Amino acid sequence: MKGKIAYLTGEYPRATDTFIQREVAALRELGFRIETFSIRRTGAEHIVGPEQKAEQDRTFHVLQATANPLRSLRAQAWAIRRPGRYLSALTLAWKTAPKGLRGRAYNLIYFAEAVTLAHEMKARGIFHLHNHIAKSSCTVAMLASEVSGIPFSFTLHGPDIFFEPHHWRLDAKIERASFVACISDFCRSQAMLFSERAQWDKLHIIHCGIDPSRYDGTPGGDGPILFVGRLASVKGIPVLLDAMARVRKSRPEARLVLIGDGPERPGIEAAVRANPELAPAVTFAGYQSQDEVARHLASASMLVLPSFAEGVPVVLMEAMAAGKPVIATQVGGVAELVQDGVSGKLVPAGDDRALDAAITGLLADPKGRARMGEAGRETVRTNFNAMDEAARLGILFVSYQTDQPRPAKRPGHVDP
Repeated sequence: MKGKIAYLTGEYPRATDTFIQREVAALRELGFRIETFSIRRTGAEHIVGPEQKAEQDRTFHVLQATANPLRSLRAQAWAIRRPGRYLSALTLAWKTAPKGLRGRAYNLIYFAEAVTLAHEMKARGIFHLHNHIAKSSCTVAMLASEVSGIPFSFTLHGPDIFFEPHHWRLDAKIERASFVACISDFCRSQAMLFSERAQWDKLHIIHCGIDPSRYDGTPGGDGPILFVGRLASVKGIPVLLDAMARVRKSRPEARLVLIGDGPERPGIEAAVRANPELAPAVTFAGYQSQDEVARHLASASMLVLPSFAEGVPVVLMEAMAAGKPVIATQVGGVAELVQDGVSGKLVPAGDDRALDAAITGLLADPKGRARMGEAGRETVRTNFNAMDEAARLGILFVSYQTDQPRPAKRPGHVDP
């Protein structure tokens, strides 16, 4: 593919979104020229390890540039010299804004950011713009594409955007994008729900992926139970704590390590301190680098993710690559990754008794844990390898910029 590809997200790089960083690295290794753009500068607490620091240093920060009066004025002057595109993008910003003055104001800010981004992309010779997440940063991408004429695409994750698809004008973004990379069949079905039938054949499946070689992969382990993720309400951590209190009655040696941080941490810590059954058994490890997470996984007995809503969680892939069984809730696209009874256990969301039974059952079955760990590692190796998924995404970048036939739903596979 000729020219450079711009990658845009709300915050890049970020400890909770390392899958995007892996995708960028894999595309570069495949020969694509990727330049990274971020709306906001990531806070220091999200920069974990030298890899992320290096990525942050090479990333263009759109909001920071837009806040610079001279830089912003230069971008606006450049854009106004193309009045047709400028007015078309401004109209699009107005028409796709959420209702009310606040929604209009935000979209006008996104328009200003889009002009800055468009100007910078033109200066760098960008050929295509790709966005991750599909919320506010994708609004900026859509408007920047309209201003510049540079085509855009995006990766659709969910689940939160599916709670407010009209607010984020998912329909308009799908219609105007060259293509949409959906992380699962569940995700694609939601995109189909909020788009016209004529758009469905440009909705493709590109999994988030990991590098399996980064993980030890040896099944087994009698270490602590692990949770990795944001300490936020959507992750269902209170349910996990209730289940752990039950687990400890029959397995008093059971321990839980929570890796991550987030808005609910103070309340979760207070709940643990107040429970004499949990206080000595729960450790808060905070944010950890990819290498540190891999080390924790190597000694863990299992990983538990009790979320109320998910896409296809990358942390489950990491645990499976490490040869660990996983326990997760039956939400979103989780069942497309975890096969119940084969690579882990699936339980109803919000059910602490079911979660207790699943954890207790696996703790009592080391051979079963090893067997599930082996099955999970094979699943990740064959279907969620970052390099393979980047290659599939590369097929989309190339085919949508050439006269090649439109790829299959799952690029690289021939539809039956």
